[in-house]
Parts: sequence; C-alpha cells; structure tokens
Amino acid sequence: MEYIKIPKAENVCLVNRGSTRKAAVGTLYLTATHTIFIDQASEINQETWVLHSLVDSVERQCETATGYPLLIHCKNFQVIQFIFPQEMDCHEMLVSLRHLSRPDQFEKLYCFSFNANLDKKEREQTWEFVDLRAEYRRMGLPNKQWHLTHINREYRVCDTYPADLFVPKSATLPVIVGSSKFRSRGRFPTLSYYCKETHAAVCRSSQPLSGFSARCLEDEHMLEAVMKSNPGSRFMYVVDTRPKMNAVAYRASGKGYENEDNYSNIKFQFFGIENIHVMRNSQQKLLEVCELRTPSMGDFLSGLEYSGWLKHIKAILDAGIFIAKAVAEEGVSVLVHCSDGWDRTTQVCSVASVLLDPYYRTLKGLMVLIEKDWVAFGHKFSHRYNHLDGDLKEVSPVIDQFLECVWNLMEQFPCAFEYNENFLITIHNHIYSCQYGNFICNSQKEKRDMRIKDRTHSIWTHLFKNKTDFMNPLFRPDHNQTQGLLRPLTAPYCFKFWVGLYNRFEKGVHPRQSVLDCLVAVREKTQRLEEEMTDYGQKIAGLKREQRKSSYMKGTLLNDNQTAWGVPTQISLVNSTKSLDADLSTNSESGVADFSCHSTSSGGESLLSEDGIKDPDSDEALSTTA
Repeated sequence: MEYIKIPKAENVCLVNRGSTRKAAVGTLYLTATHTIFIDQASEINQETWVLHSLVDSVERQCETATGYPLLIHCKNFQVIQFIFPQEMDCHEMLVSLRHLSRPDQFEKLYCFSFNANLDKKEREQTWEFVDLRAEYRRMGLPNKQWHLTHINREYRVCDTYPADLFVPKSATLPVIVGSSKFRSRGRFPTLSYYCKETHAAVCRSSQPLSGFSARCLEDEHMLEAVMKSNPGSRFMYVVDTRPKMNAVAYRASGKGYENEDNYSNIKFQFFGIENIHVMRNSQQKLLEVCELRTPSMGDFLSGLEYSGWLKHIKAILDAGIFIAKAVAEEGVSVLVHCSDGWDRTTQVCSVASVLLDPYYRTLKGLMVLIEKDWVAFGHKFSHRYNHLDGDLKEVSPVIDQFLECVWNLMEQFPCAFEYNENFLITIHNHIYSCQYGNFICNSQKEKRDMRIKDRTHSIWTHLFKNKTDFMNPLFRPDHNQTQGLLRPLTAPYCFKFWVGLYNRFEKGVHPRQSVLDCLVAVREKTQRLEEEMTDYGQKIAGLKREQRKSSYMKGTLLNDNQTAWGVPTQISLVNSTKSLDADLSTNSESGVADFSCHSTSSGGESLLSEDGIKDPDSDEALSTTA
C-alpha cells in the first residue's frame, strides 16, 4: 500500500484501441492488487479490472487536447490507454503502477495474498490433484529396464531437477554422479516419456562440457545404459535442438555437444531452434504488427514475415515430429538437449509427448504434462515471464510457443483434442498473472524452500471444476485421429496466426463470434431438443401402453359374451319378435356387437345356429316332421 500515490482519479477516459466508439469516462481506482476502472456513464457501472502482475510496461505519452495519456501494455497482450484531465494524477498513477507491477520479492506476488475461500485441507487437496508418480505408473514405470532413483532426493546432484527421477537400471550411482558433473548445470540424462508399445524412451539433459576434445567415461556409460534399456534397438538418437553454428560456438567455452567418436551407437541430429533472445525479439516484432491501427494487408503480411514468429513455431514442431516418429515408428530412444536443458528441450519433449500420447490431448493430461515437463523439470518461470523485477534479458516467450504449437495441432486435428482454445489461453493468462502458485519460482527446490504448497493454491482443480468452459465440442475419443500418433503437416501454409491469443482484446471488430462459440451453442440446443424428444417418446410409449391395455380389456369382455351367447342350444318359436328385439337391445348395451342366429324376416325364413344347423323349431323343420 505504500506504493499507492493516488488511490482514485475522477473523470478519467478509457480509450478502446481500434474502436470507433466514444471513449468511456469514469473513475479509476488503484488497489494493492488491481487497477479498476468504473464507467459512470454506463447504466450498470461497467467495470474493467487489470491485475498489476499482468502489467508489462507503463508509458506516459505526449499531452493531447483531451488530457494526459497513460499507455499500459499487459503480458496477456491487452493494451489499455487512460487519459487523465490532470497532469499530477497521470504522473502519480504512472509511478504507482511501475512499483506495483514490478515486485522485488516473491512474497509480494499476488498468489500469496489471493484467498480462494478454501481451508487448509482443501488447499492441500488442490495440490494432490496432479500426481506425477501416478503418471509414471500410467506409462508402465518402474519396469525391468527403468527404475526410480532417490539420488536427487535432497537436490544435491542437480538443484534444478525434481527429487524423483527415472533412470536406466543398469546406470549405477557413480555413473549418474559422473555424468551430472560432465553436463551443464548438472542436468544429466533422465527419462521424460516412456512408450510401452515400443519400449523406446524420450530422455532429456543439458549439453555436455566436452569442449573440443574432453570426454567423460561415466557420461558415455550413461548414454549406453539409455540405449540398452530399449532391447529392440541397436542405436539411439541424440537431438541437439540448437542451430549447429551455435552449438559449435559453445565449444570455445568448454561446452558443446557429444562427439560421435566417443559415444557408441548414437546418431546425432541438429534442429535450428533459436535461443531465448531471438524468440523475445521475434514476439516483440509480432506484437508491433498486431498493434498497428489500420494496417494494410501488405503491411500485416510483411510484418508477420519479418517477425519470423511462425518460422520458429515450425522449427519446434519439426523437432517434436522427428522425436515422435523415432519413438513410435522406429522404436528408437532419443536424448534431447539444448544448452541448459530447460527451454528448448522442454518445448520439444512436450510437443513430442502430445504427438505420441492421446492422454496429453485430454484436459487433465495437458495439466499433467505441464506439471511434469515444465514445472518439475525446472523451467525458469519467474525469469522467463518477468514475475519479479529483474534482468529483462532473461525474459522470453518459451511456453507461449509450446501452447501455440498445440493450438496449431488442434487446427489440423479438430477431433483429437478434448480441450479447446480457451483452455490454452486461460493457462497462458495464469502463467503471467501469478494468481496461483504453480508457475512461481524456477525449480522444485525453490518451491520447497518457499513453501509454495503451504502458502498458495493450485490452479489445476480450479480449471477442472470449470471444465465445461474448456471442452471441445468436436472431440471424439474413438476417432482415428484421436488414437495413436499424430502426423501433422508442416508446409508453410499449414501454420496460422493465432488471432484468439494476440487480438482477443481487440474491440473494433464487433459483433464477433468464434466458430467454437457457435458449435457450443448448437450442441447445447441439440442437447435440449434431444431431451425433449426423449420426453415425448416416453409419453407416446405410455399412451400406447394405455391403448393396448384398453384394447385388451375390451377384447376380454367380447370373448366372455361370445362364449355365453354365440352357440345357443335352442331358440323357442314362441318367443315373439318383441322379446327378441328386447334381448338384442339388452345385449347391445352389454357390449356384444353381433349375433349369428336371428331373423327379422316376416316370411318365415329359417333361423340357423352359429354352426349353420337348422333350428328344430323352425317352419321348415315342422313341415318336414309333418
């Protein structure tokens, strides 16, 4: 609260960039966690909330005829402009927001003050929702070839790795320790994904400290153990995700990549995924294109090409496809690394897992994948996404690119993913918001030291409770695209600009409705109609049962009457026509519809019984007797 120089400013204008509508005028409030704008002209006092931790930059612009503008860029790509009537209000708001949006300590992040209305037991349950040991059991681990090692239980071998690691059974503790000393940051080869069908594994590590000629026997034994853990293969791939020129340059500093002459039975592959600095600049150029007021088609397309953003997305996806095919089709294990093994390595392993395993294409499966390969394996969330005031050169959109790769796969395989675009965007938003503790700190060890699970809440249960908002209406679990390996196309025309992420706050194109929203509306309407049809079907079935019951009762009564009247043994001639008519009238009222032996003829025609036998009392019978 000591950073709030001005708690409220009156008559502030909120300008919707890209919109031709008149700017809204209202009151701007500044709290410890949010900037809140209330439109006083609106009948319902429409509110706009901006979380301080989502603010990327605050810039004061030149004075205009309407006042003093303040431009706010947010990490979720929202751009807001406030215009203050007083210069002092604008300046104090600028100073306050810069302090509030750049905390210098973890304890000042929003997750430590956010109250989710859960008691201690409920909070603990939110952290148990994703169980990584259960995920490894789902993969079929441990087994005869792989086992869980406790060598890093206290984070002494590698402080950026998780405590629980799966390694080949044939790799002894001295081999593991020796390999970790020969790898950058101590990140030795360990398992990321295991394919039960082919027994091939995706392993990850950092670059070796090989320089131009150095070698390590323990590291060579470690890779040999990984290769031998797959009995069906005689070699393994080593994938260096960096451009080869960059990897060669690292040799001058004593690092580099594996020498194939020293490692037996490995095949080396380079993939030209650029470093975090190139990616950061590329996204900045992309955002500049998105923020153009009225760009021509040529300006937009040339700006998109100049940014190189889609080229980087393609490079990540190409590497993931290579690994997925090696594991699923060739049955060959793969070791993946970059420089330190927590950026490009994580991207590529995650993309390969999505391609390989349908489980990661489900709602909970993606949560598990992010928690396993990103959070547990030490992706530097706090540095990459600027959670604390620090070195801006460490900032880079690494997980943004992974989410965009998944979105591009969803565009090619619309029936294969249980979740929709909104799920990816919501995860992206919370990575930067710091509202939950999942994406705080740079490693599992830092989380333990900060007691993140005791002091914050997990996002995954919150998202799963609201899963109806994130379900893909086209998802079909039994579809041939849904099962097994995905084989996406990677031609340039297959990659799209993600409007839903970068331009979702653009208000100048209304009215607008996404195809997904239309599908959800159609599905809901179809479901209501199906429920009504089922209800009407039950009613019709009930009416038919009543009709059959009524017909059955009438038929029973008819059969009883026919038994009593249908075969008369004798009809006396002395019965008059009047008495016969009376009997007919009585029987008609009783429900008997027909008689087979009666005559209303006055000419003395014979009366026949139901069997056609002549009545003995008829005139013909009397004359025969005479």
